[in-house]
Amino acid sequence: MAYRPLDSAGSRIDVLRDEGARAKGLTPGVAAALGVLIAAALLWVLSPDSGSHGDTLARFVDWAPTLAHGFALNVLISVGAIATGSVLGLLIGALGLAASWPGRLARLWVQAFRNAPWLVLVYFTTYVFPFEFSVFGTTLPFPDWLKVTLALALPASANIAEVFRGAVASIPTTQWEAAGSLAFSRGQILLHIVLPQCVRRMLPPWMNVYAIITMGTALASLVGVHDLIDTAQIASSTVARSSFTVLTYLATMVIFFAYCYPISLFTRWLERRFVDV
Repeated sequence: MAYRPLDSAGSRIDVLRDEGARAKGLTPGVAAALGVLIAAALLWVLSPDSGSHGDTLARFVDWAPTLAHGFALNVLISVGAIATGSVLGLLIGALGLAASWPGRLARLWVQAFRNAPWLVLVYFTTYVFPFEFSVFGTTLPFPDWLKVTLALALPASANIAEVFRGAVASIPTTQWEAAGSLAFSRGQILLHIVLPQCVRRMLPPWMNVYAIITMGTALASLVGVHDLIDTAQIASSTVARSSFTVLTYLATMVIFFAYCYPISLFTRWLERRFVDV
């Protein structure tokens, strides 16, 4: 890359950023994924039972609908967790803006569940909540996948609350002062002026939280939920063939990557489209 003399260090940084943005090539994420895929493909080709790859592919095709059903459960858990966490996180984030004791409790919630190990939360909700409960004499089951959804909703709510707090804090204080000079109340300023701007600023990090939650749904297999990972384990133990095991987990990785990476790309586009305006 050729450098030309510039008047200031800031101008040099801007030019380097522009040239880097125009440079074409694989992003680190894609390059790493391709490397792992190539390594896994080589392991599959060089597996001890390499002479029966045709039968392995046939068995994988038979298991493909079951794997797809398992991943559908992962998606269901992730959607339920981000929906519950978003509603709870917005309420906690709003409370966190207060200077009184509700604000302190909200900030304690954020710090506790942002730093809590997700596996501990999954085991906690799985074994603390009952397997079934009675409502007006009717026994209703409480499935494990729903408990995992609630477990992942806890860190999701803490992250969404922090995203909301950061979005509100990013609004210039001059807008609050200008609206206050026009006789707007603090609630009116927050509802009609600040929050519409916060929606655009919150959308990219919100999608990033969703992608992380989706990857975290793999923990559901540890408590007996028949998600994609658990289904892959069952399929591998049933077929008991090394080439099939490698192919199954390779497909598992590809499925998660194919679902989450477009979300990451869309998040980056939203950041360029909304955050920098």
